[in-house]
Order: sequence, then C-alpha cells, then structure tokens
Amino acid sequence: MKKTVIILGATGLTGSILLEKLLKDDRYKTIKLFSRKEIDGMPSKVKQFVGDILELENFKKDFTADEVFCCIGTTAKKAPNKQLYKKIDFGIPVAAAKLSKANGIPTFLVVSALGANVKSSIFYSKTKGEMEQAVLSEKIEKTHILQPSIIGGDRQEKRIGEKIGLIVIKLLQPLFFGKLKKYKITEAEYIAQTMINLANSNSTKKIITSASINLLAKVKPTQR
Repeated sequence: MKKTVIILGATGLTGSILLEKLLKDDRYKTIKLFSRKEIDGMPSKVKQFVGDILELENFKKDFTADEVFCCIGTTAKKAPNKQLYKKIDFGIPVAAAKLSKANGIPTFLVVSALGANVKSSIFYSKTKGEMEQAVLSEKIEKTHILQPSIIGGDRQEKRIGEKIGLIVIKLLQPLFFGKLKKYKITEAEYIAQTMINLANSNSTKKIITSASINLLAKVKPTQR
C-alpha cells in the first residue's frame, strides 16, 4: 500500500533534497508539506498547508500520515533571540511529535545534531538534547533521531562565514579518523536518504549518529 508522508522544513537544505527524493519514490502516494509559505510548481502528489508552524497544533485535523520527517532547524543568525530559537528548534519538532502520537502516526524521524545533550552548557546543544528527550517521551512506535555533524551541501542561501568554515573542515577531513570520525561533514544528501531508508526498514535504533548516517545512506531498501 502506498504511503502518505509529512515533511516539516521542506524549504531548507535537507528538507528540499528529501522532498525531491520522495517525489520520485513510488512508495509514496501523497506528500504533505506544512510551512509558512507555499512552494511553487509542485505536482498533484504534493498537498501544501500554509500557516504559522510555530502554532502547529492548529493543523491537527490535516496532520495525518504514515510517516513524519522533521527537518526543522534554524541558526543563531536567523533567530538571535534565544526564546525564538527555542520555539523553532524545540517547539516545532516536539509539537509535531505530540500531533503524531495523538493522530496515530507510527513513524517519526527528526534531524537533531551531534553533541545534543540536556546537560550541556551550550545553549544550542542543550536545546537539541531537550528536544530529543521530549520527542522520545511521546513513545511513538518507530522513532529515529538523526545526529549529523556539520551539514554539507549546496545551500541556496550563501552564508560567507559558514562557507569558509566548510572549506576549512573539508580540507581537514583526512585527519578525522578514530574518535574524530564522527565530526566529519555530514552531507544533506546522506541525511535525506538515510531518513527514507530508516522509514522503510525494520530498524528499531532510536539515535542515529553522524557516522551511521553516512553508512545507512548507502544501503538502499528494496522498492515496494
């Protein structure tokens, strides 16, 4: 039976790649997008729900699917106010998990970050850790939390500082082995593919680290 999937964050780097992949995937009949603005040129397979996703609960009636892929994430530059940052990086994924549980959606995947830890003194890492904890507390039947390192890929939005940082890290990649392997750049392409692979697998692993993402992206499940 063909499936319905929800994507949150379809306009971001990882989310846009994920959307592109799912459009070509015959296992999915309907793709629901929840966002602040409509994406032009989408085929009939895509159903768009536009509104304030900081108030995701307002979409409860339409928040039905077989799987939810949450690729929501912001930056300190986009949300310099810590309160707003937490509403996005914590509030949206947790609200999505609560709606998934309430509406009986059995599969929930969310992109977090390497170093997520509720006890961290770093606000970003602490927020991600709190998000993970809250999502897991919903006890959704099949939950996967991906923890990529720095995400690589061709962003539409060009951030000079981030671009320079990625170039430097790429040059240092050969030195990242052993315990440092997990700090290698995680390509957005790999994150998107891993999310699809996990959703269509029997894996029960909750936390997927950056090194595992790179491996799982190369394991393509049988098309149904």
